[in-house]
Amino acid sequence: MRPEIERWILQAKEELDTAKVSLNAGKWFAAAFWSQQAAEKALKALFIIKKKESPGPTHSLTYLGRELKVPNEYYGLLRELTKEYYMSRYPDASEDVPYQMYTKEDAESYVKSCGELIKWAESKIQK
Repeated sequence: MRPEIERWILQAKEELDTAKVSLNAGKWFAAAFWSQQAAEKALKALFIIKKKESPGPTHSLTYLGRELKVPNEYYGLLRELTKEYYMSRYPDASEDVPYQMYTKEDAESYVKSCGELIKWAESKIQK
């Protein structure tokens, strides 16, 4: 594996771990944000391999997923997680207080699904 790709994947895994730590600490909004970041890094690693170029500074998981033709089973997750880049951090994005908007179930779902997405991306990178 190219060092550049390995760095993206290692960072994706570390951010997933940070999402898990946030989940266990009851910081569910942070688990949502770090799940989004982990998915983004994993998809960017795969993008670089498949497209042979950087995807640039995008945070849109739906864009990355569409470009990579991810399996349909992941599109719902990508739609949900894309908005978490903003919603989980900015009160003006939701007109609410981000940390008060999330439940433990939300955070658990994001962390679990993001872990599955990273495994899928890694399986494509390893080929």
